[in-house]
Parts: sequence; structure tokens; C-alpha cells
Amino acid sequence: MTHSLQKDFARYVSQNILGMIGLSCYILADTFFISQGVGADGLTALNLAIPIYSFMSGVSLMIGFGGATRYTILRSQGEREKADIIFTRSVQFAVWMAAVFVLMGFTLPEKLGYLLGGRGEVLSMTAVYLRVDLLFAPAFIINNVLLAFNRNDGAPGLAMAAMLSASISNIILDWIFIFPLQMGMFGAVLATGTAAVIGLLVQSVRFIRRKHTFRLRAVLPRLRAVGDICALGVSSLISDLSSGIVMIAFNAIILSLAGNTGVAAYGVVANIALVVTAIFSGIISGAQPLLSSAYGRGQEKDLRKLYRMSLGTALVISMVIYILTYLFASPVAAVFNRDSDPVLQQIAIDGLRLYFTAFPMVAVGMVTAAYFSAVERPVPAFLISVCRGFAVILPVTFLMAALLGMTGVWLAYPVSEMITAALSVVLYIYAARKERRKCP
Repeated sequence: MTHSLQKDFARYVSQNILGMIGLSCYILADTFFISQGVGADGLTALNLAIPIYSFMSGVSLMIGFGGATRYTILRSQGEREKADIIFTRSVQFAVWMAAVFVLMGFTLPEKLGYLLGGRGEVLSMTAVYLRVDLLFAPAFIINNVLLAFNRNDGAPGLAMAAMLSASISNIILDWIFIFPLQMGMFGAVLATGTAAVIGLLVQSVRFIRRKHTFRLRAVLPRLRAVGDICALGVSSLISDLSSGIVMIAFNAIILSLAGNTGVAAYGVVANIALVVTAIFSGIISGAQPLLSSAYGRGQEKDLRKLYRMSLGTALVISMVIYILTYLFASPVAAVFNRDSDPVLQQIAIDGLRLYFTAFPMVAVGMVTAAYFSAVERPVPAFLISVCRGFAVILPVTFLMAALLGMTGVWLAYPVSEMITAALSVVLYIYAARKERRKCP
């Protein structure tokens, strides 16, 4: 059983890590091509727009993760019809939210861009990015929801193929739209939206061949079911939503300390960090179907093994990434510094070396929150996610920026993640002891 569990874990996690890296390269590809084709103002505009993208992504991941978790638990208990109803209501919820974002795309881009800090030409480019991004909301949201259900339905390979296809398409289209066609910011976001559509088309192959086991049922929307989906998936929403909130706060602080050049440098650091976070998300996404299935069957030993394997994998990867980032910070920053601006270069190097010390602690918080969500314990998952999100990092950032300037901004992230990791460990130990006391 242990060998089979380890084999399943390796298969699910490796495929999901590759897929999530591909998915995260949406923004990283935009960062690179905009930095080269549009310049520092374009990079600043992208960084101002990303919080809205993060919110939209967080909503889709909440629906997908929460719905797929409940679906897997019900399937493992033999409740096939109830599982299908959960899938149906997840799709209904996704469609409602997509409609809200599309409406925002038609009416709010300029106002949002201004509120996020855009002015002049930067505001114009921010509004363009936001408008097109929001109008593609149906593709982004439905794509992410189906990724979660296909993954939980025994098709992690298809999920990986869809994410990689979308990422590769985005890179190719970014180059075509920004350079040969000279479409600037509009081209970058059009490439991103089109790539989401391509990912959705790749997933549709499984539906055409009727290889999926989940089905749409004729059921009316039900608010309680939506609440259940949200409860199990809220940690995913808070994770992405909080990253947007933190970026808004960081942008405002850095604007006051180092101007647009500082914001552009932060954009480089934050967008590379998104790729690292995506690796952890890949571990979580891969482990979640196995955790929920083991939980549904009451297999406590397998739950503990899966948690240890997930956490160990994330910690090893985080340490390797930090070493590589420290050694190669200068050439990495230079890739995104088209004009060889020495100020931007130095701020980005310092940021990479200080900011990335957080990732071992990030691994602890993300894995533990996802574990609690996968086993129907939304309260500790919510607490960890809120602390990871904004409850700790915002006051720490304002305090450390006032004391240490830009160095304090970079160090705020690892300090806040250290506090949250300690809370995560305490909550997990408490839950494990409580569970053992229940056992005869």
C-alpha cells in the first residue's frame, strides 16, 4: 500500500508541478515580453494590473479546489449522484462569477487602474490590460475549474497537458503580438486570454471522447452548496486574493520609496516568485485528490504520510530554488532589464536575495493549509491563509519599511511567513493529537 501511495503521489505531484509551472508562466512570459517590447512603464502597468488577475484566479481556484475536494470525498464514499451534483453546482457558480468579471471588464478598467496607482501613460496601459483580461474571465475561470475536476477524476496528465499547452501558446503569441505585430500591451494580454481558450480546448478532448466520469445534472442552484464549495476552497481564494492585496500595498510603499523604477523591480521579483509559489501549488494540487480520497475512506495513516511527503517535497524544492536564486540573481534581473538601468538592476538583485528567503516557510504554510482544506477542516485552513495573506504581512511590511526602507520591504515577506509557518505547525500538531485521542 505504501509503495502504491508513493507511486501515485509521485505521478500526481510531478505532473501537476509541471502543469502549474506552465500556468504561472502566463504572467512571467508577459513580464519578459513587456519588459523587452514596451519598457519599464509597461512593466509597471503589468504589476499594477496583476492584483485583479490574482483575484480572478483565486475565485476560479476556490471553486475548482473546493468543488473537486467535495466531489472526491463523495466519490470515495460511493455517492456518485451527489458527486455529479457538486460538479454541476461548481460549474453554475463559475458561470455566475465569470459574468461578474465580464461586467467589470466593460465598465471599470480605468477606475480600477487609477485606484491601483496608475497615472498618465501607465494608467492607459493598465486599463488596456485589465479590460481584455476581465473580458476573457469565462475562459480563465472555467478552465481552472475543469483542471481541478479532471485532476480529481484520475486525469492529472490531461490537466498537465492543458496547462502546458496554454503556457507554450502564450509565449508564442506574446512574441508574435508584441514584436512582429507591434500590438504592445494589448497584444500581451490578448495572448494571455487566447492561451486560456487553448487550454480549455485541450481539456474538451476528454469530454468529446466521453472518458470523464463526472456529469452535469439538471439541478437548481443552491446557496448552501455554494457555501460548502467556498468553505473547502477558500484557502485558495485567500492565497491569490492576498497576493493581490500585498502587491497593492507593496506597490504603494515602493512608489513612495523608489518611484516607478522600484515598482518595476518589484514586478520582476514578484512575478518570478509566482512561479515558485506555483510549484508549491502543483504539489498541493497533486496531493489533494489523494488526501481527499484517503480521508473519505478513513485512512489516517495514509493522510499523515501524504502530508509528510508533500511538506518534504516542498521544503527541498524551496531550498534548491533559494540557492540558485542567490547565485544567479544578477543575470536573472538583467533578463527583465531591457534598458540596463543600474538602479532597477540593483533593487531587483537585493529583492531576489532577501525576498526568496521566505520560501521554506511559505512551503509549510501552503501545504498545511491545503491539507486542512482537503480533509474538511476549513477553519484552520482559513486561519493559516488569512495570516499568510494579509493579517500578518501588511502590518509587518509597513513597520519594517518605516524602519529599514527598501531592505525592510524585502524582509517583511520572510518575517511574516516565519510567523505563519509557526502557527501552521502548532495547528497541525494540535489537530494530530486531537485525532489520536479519538482513536481507541
